[in-house]
Amino acid sequence: MDDLNPLAGTAHLLEEVDKKLMVLLRDGRTLIGYLRSVDQFANLVLHKTIERIHVGTEYGDIPRGIFIIRGENVVLLGEIDREKEKNLPLKEICVDDILDSQRRTQEQRHEKHRLIAKALKERGLNNTSSDLGQDEY
Repeated sequence: MDDLNPLAGTAHLLEEVDKKLMVLLRDGRTLIGYLRSVDQFANLVLHKTIERIHVGTEYGDIPRGIFIIRGENVVLLGEIDREKEKNLPLKEICVDDILDSQRRTQEQRHEKHRLIAKALKERGLNNTSSDLGQDEY
């Protein structure tokens, strides 16, 4: 009868309490922390949370402490495998460097979209994804 219980999905998250999880948010941010609480709406409380920023094969971690996440903002969540975490094929760099790298990457992406929109406009076409500021991933 679990199929009829609307809370069955979020109830399974209770098994993840006290585990180290990675959470991908709707806005693209990646958070890593220990799940301390979850409710029927899949709202999460993470403890010892870091925000991990990736650019290419480099990453930087920003300490965020306790983080409350509305369930509707969670795109993906999963447990961190501690053995695999030790052998990541990524290079950790300082926060200032990764933020600078992220800023440069975003500027390059924005310039590329601006040039595409300009070229399309010159040809009499509208590019709605550029007009709305949406990125390609």
